[in-house]
Amino acid sequence: QVQLVESGGGSVQAGGSLRLSCAASVTVYCMGWFRQAPGKEREGVASISFGGRTAYTDSVEARFTISSDNAKNILYLQMNSLKSEDTAMYYCAAKEWCTAWGDPTLTASSYNYWGQGTQVTVSS
Repeated sequence: QVQLVESGGGSVQAGGSLRLSCAASVTVYCMGWFRQAPGKEREGVASISFGGRTAYTDSVEARFTISSDNAKNILYLQMNSLKSEDTAMYYCAAKEWCTAWGDPTLTASSYNYWGQGTQVTVSS
């Protein structure tokens, strides 16, 4: 069983930055960030594969950066140039297993473990 705990959310003005962190109870190699705004479906934001390849949804490309520190079992999401439409609950997710040659995925059903979420609110 993998436990994931997110932190780093908060309120920020448009154009500002936040860095989210996700602490995992064990080392995991394929992880992602998702978000869900009120009344909307959960959306894949960014993911990182076993080999360190990354994928982003179009709306955050060039603004958000996903990274991981495997030595500390921590996943990060650096969010810059935040917009009001980035307001959502952000969730960290991890796959139970993955291969070294697998691609990063933004599909929620591919992930087995989820954190409780951290709220990000961007005011314009």
